[in-house]
Amino acid sequence: MDARLLRAARTALVDCMGISKKEVLLVIMDEPLREIGYVFWEAGRRLGIESILVEMIEREMHGSEPPDAIAKLMAGVDVVMAPTNKSLSHTNARRAACDKGVRIATLPGITVDSMRRTLAVDYKNKVKGPTERLAKLLSAASQARVVTPAGTDITMSLKGRDGEADTGIAHTGGDFTNLPAGEAYIAPMEGTANGKIVADGSMAGVGLLRKPLTIHVKNGYAVKFEGGKDADTIRRLVNKVGKLGCNIAELGIGTNVKAHIVGNVLEDEKAIGTVHIAIGDNRSMGGKVSVPLHLDAILRKPTLSLDGKVIMKDGRMMK
Repeated sequence: MDARLLRAARTALVDCMGISKKEVLLVIMDEPLREIGYVFWEAGRRLGIESILVEMIEREMHGSEPPDAIAKLMAGVDVVMAPTNKSLSHTNARRAACDKGVRIATLPGITVDSMRRTLAVDYKNKVKGPTERLAKLLSAASQARVVTPAGTDITMSLKGRDGEADTGIAHTGGDFTNLPAGEAYIAPMEGTANGKIVADGSMAGVGLLRKPLTIHVKNGYAVKFEGGKDADTIRRLVNKVGKLGCNIAELGIGTNVKAHIVGNVLEDEKAIGTVHIAIGDNRSMGGKVSVPLHLDAILRKPTLSLDGKVIMKDGRMMK
């Protein structure tokens, strides 16, 4: 077994999840992430923790629900690690388990390389502080604007919504994190986003973009996708769930010093110097839209303004 992977899994269980020998660990995997799922189970076993490993058939889309049997298992343990190819983050099963006090980390689509690098970061001292500071700025703001050299120019209302900090630390009952962690995010008010998003990094459902993908936004919804085959792919995914899949769901800022844009949105959205804007489900973030789809668009060199004050310029945080 890969020693670096095993160390990364142990770090995630001990430092990020704060797991103890008195607790029960559930690892949920699917076929594409079978190797990583088994590493988490083995790390739990070696820590002397009662560890359960379950494999499900890969879901169709990010946000699709797991089988009922697995949802019930999730609600009956102490800690869940979910390295699956399609994300369980924005599912009713994940939310219900957290409501019962279960601590959960999802790792959708994580690669061996990403796990080795990004789970080794010092979350407590390198990620937690900056992420919480940005989350407070998002909470205090009423309006956001994002502009990029690639052509993004979009505004949205944040009034009445709270920013969240995904620090990678999930030690309290009901905590949820996405590993690798490192982002501050918020759900914009539905119906308020207007402008244009030009994704020039990566896009969930596609990966690393061959050319920019443009999303035109009107009154809180994506109304047009441009960008060749990649745009066609996103359009097909959205059409499967209907208009709510076009909801402008999230504004996020990457804060993980080890993360890079590699074509895996799980890592890409955590990269320092990036902003991501998602469409689809935002219920997990305090929004009102529940739909089995959540797609993040990663933007390079963004300038982010909150209530007219620039807090990030061309991907660099302002002091």
